[in-house]
Amino acid sequence: MDDATRTELEAAAFRRLVAHFQERTDVQNIDLMNLSGFCRNCLSKWYQEAANERGIDMDKSQGREIIYGMPFDEWKAKYQTEASDAQREAFAKSH
Repeated sequence: MDDATRTELEAAAFRRLVAHFQERTDVQNIDLMNLSGFCRNCLSKWYQEAANERGIDMDKSQGREIIYGMPFDEWKAKYQTEASDAQREAFAKSH
């Protein structure tokens, strides 16, 4: 496989991952962190860092809006729930 094709496939998989996260608003970031060690915020930070490394001026809120599909504060108000004690305990153990 050539590099251009690999990059196209990686980009398609990334777009699908972002779409999946945007569709699955029922899945909380703390659950993602507890299960996989990363969440939407991590992904948005990696996206922002990649943009910045390439000379593209992007801040945290812009990166988050790309991953969340809306401003982060709007997503939080619509979909984020309070973490349960069990979720917090699992997070503390894993991090």
